[in-house]
Amino acid sequence: MNKILTQLVESRHLTDDYIHPKYENLEAPEKLPDIKKAITRIKKAIKTGEKVLIYGDYDVDGVTSSTLMEQTLKSAGLKQIEIMLPDRFIDGYGMSPRLIKRAIEHQITLVITVDCGSRNRAIIDELNENGIDTIVTDHHECEDTIPSAVAVINPHRHDYNGPDSLKALAGVGVAFKLAQALSNENMITKSQEKWLLDLVLIGTICDSMLMSKENRILCYYGKIVLEKTKRPGLIELMRNAGVKSITAESIGFQIGPRLNAAGRLATAETSLNLLRTESSAEAAKIAAKLEELNKKRRTEQRAATAEISEHLKTAKEHPPVIIETGTWHEGILGIIAGRLVEQYEKPAFVLSEVEEGIFKGSGRSFGEFNLARALEYAKDAIIGGGGHAAAAGVQVKSKDLYAFREKINEYYHSLHLENQERFLKKSADLDITNLKDLNLDLMAELSLLEPFGPGNEEPIFCLKDAYIYDKRRMGVDGNHLRLDLKGKDNTIIKAVAFSAPSGWFDIDIDSPHSFLIKPTINEWNGTRSVEARLLDIIA
Repeated sequence: MNKILTQLVESRHLTDDYIHPKYENLEAPEKLPDIKKAITRIKKAIKTGEKVLIYGDYDVDGVTSSTLMEQTLKSAGLKQIEIMLPDRFIDGYGMSPRLIKRAIEHQITLVITVDCGSRNRAIIDELNENGIDTIVTDHHECEDTIPSAVAVINPHRHDYNGPDSLKALAGVGVAFKLAQALSNENMITKSQEKWLLDLVLIGTICDSMLMSKENRILCYYGKIVLEKTKRPGLIELMRNAGVKSITAESIGFQIGPRLNAAGRLATAETSLNLLRTESSAEAAKIAAKLEELNKKRRTEQRAATAEISEHLKTAKEHPPVIIETGTWHEGILGIIAGRLVEQYEKPAFVLSEVEEGIFKGSGRSFGEFNLARALEYAKDAIIGGGGHAAAAGVQVKSKDLYAFREKINEYYHSLHLENQERFLKKSADLDITNLKDLNLDLMAELSLLEPFGPGNEEPIFCLKDAYIYDKRRMGVDGNHLRLDLKGKDNTIIKAVAFSAPSGWFDIDIDSPHSFLIKPTINEWNGTRSVEARLLDIIA
């Protein structure tokens, strides 16, 4: 093992089971609540030839979960299966009242949710009143009272007492555990469920789930499956996106945004159809459509972010929480809020007027400022809203926007928070001085830890006392920075910072500095070399 990888493994206290996980070490699916109840109900549906409706979500986790569940139920012998995804702009998140109407009209007798349902008691009660059973598979926080469904498979139930590792599952991970349980019951061919792991990998990475022991196993084997996937849709999507290797970065920044683009700007059923199709010709058409939607998403996102940045430059006041309003596309508000957090190191809400007098928005936060609690504090100034500590949605009447701003920032001040920027700062795993150590052999060994994610972050190195051999601006707008860095061994590495802070362009090139970098592999004309992503200049 490379000496740097050895040091990294020791500093992170990684075991051999984590580095080389074994599929048979997955937790038994029966440790999740209500799994056996769900299997019994599915057996009945198969035996009596019922019509089943899968209800998902419009993000990557929801789309991969829906595809996985359909494939699982088909393998188990169900013949009549429909899928319904909510519309972001009509239904919002969770089970929609439109589901009830469709289930009745289509003579559905069993609804199976994926990535939602735990907080939809009223909808499930109404389904019950119409003689329609529900199985919930979900990973979101539950209320104190769970819905009156046939089964609620969720490791976040208050009565759950199983392994903590299962609490980190994405929605697609919970759906997979049901597939695993059906395999254990010999309802689907033994080990065939492994071929679903490409979907589990994508959904888990794109939902930013903790790389717990369970997710490490699922994603490790998911990477193997995705590298040899037979799904025409994924093959075409990766070809269009220029994916050269399966990494957390290629999934998070190339595959995921394209699958998400449909749900953001149009309908998530486009992405669902891509994953479900068995036709290469159809896959090519859908992948091309997603490529165009993603380009449109990027264009609108950049324009909105630039507009907000110009406004913030001229703003007379700079409160601790950024709250910006405009007429931007509703589907990109969360992304813009996230970019503002990165750029200004402040929590941010971005709202857009979705109808006359009504603004809808998304918030992003970090550190000790909890958005869900902030919205509760501001409840008298909003129509409604909620979410998590770091991400939330809200609706506000235009006449209440001033009061909303005042309340949110009043709440922030009441917390007397200090030095919140520390939560956004990167820290190094190891210090290095000789750049020759960052070679292709090291990169090959570091790939053993892929896929990376929360709890198993991509390694960051501190290049100590390096000199800048060359400096130049990059990009159409000149907002990217390239530095050629020379280590103590006189080895030079190219480091790039995208959308670099303005102060970095004036860095003194005559003095040594320390740099936080993330090594990457660059491929050009068949030649591979090690370069670096510049994360911070710390001295």
